[in-house]
Amino acid sequence: MDAARVAVLAPLRSAHPADRIIVALDGMAPPQALAFAAQVQGLRWVKVGLELFVQAGPEVVTQLRDRGLRVFLDLKFHDIPATMAGACRRAAALGAELITGHAGAGSEALQAAQAAAVEGAQSAGLATPTLLAVTVLTSWQEQRLQQELAIGQGIAERVPALAQLSANAGIGGCVCSPLEAAALRAQHPEPFALVTPGIRPKGAAVGDQARGMGPAEAIAAGASQLVIGRPITKAEDPSAAFAGCCAQLLGSID
Repeated sequence: MDAARVAVLAPLRSAHPADRIIVALDGMAPPQALAFAAQVQGLRWVKVGLELFVQAGPEVVTQLRDRGLRVFLDLKFHDIPATMAGACRRAAALGAELITGHAGAGSEALQAAQAAAVEGAQSAGLATPTLLAVTVLTSWQEQRLQQELAIGQGIAERVPALAQLSANAGIGGCVCSPLEAAALRAQHPEPFALVTPGIRPKGAAVGDQARGMGPAEAIAAGASQLVIGRPITKAEDPSAAFAGCCAQLLGSID
């Protein structure tokens, strides 16, 4: 693994709880997202998803980075290899440090995306980002996966198979449910990144995440970073909610 990529992965192993929490700026208009990111004390990482990206355009990544924030660009690319490569090249040149693509796109597309991300970052004088393969979305339940997509594998089989496919293609990590983190960490030691949505702090509603877990439990299971949205963004005091999530991580990370 090259030195630039190790440098990007280093915060994933940081002992500081704020480096482990990525706040999802979902459901916000661009001005609201920028204002929110500026108001949360101690915030270091934010997630830009499809909705915000479509509204704000690529410049939102630059605007967030200009405010000292690190960006997880969660657009879940899933296309032919040439298109995956082009998208990841541009995303890396924007300065996104984590970029998602579906493992289901296949090894050729994943390899092309990884090579292009390296090129894009180098062209902009930036560190190589970490590409994260999306395995099975946390909103899926096993029965629906089998009935609607005619996938014979259970989630417990499909997730590690897709993670292994991604690792073999040179991808630096994957997105998974925290319930799958322990098995994947046993299969893929650090610095392979495991980024987990579906995190619900104590007292938070489950929402549409069918396979969730609390922050400390997810880190203990092997997660590198946690994606947390509504429990922080919809809180009466987002800074206090973020601090509370960080507090839940104290003692669970080395």
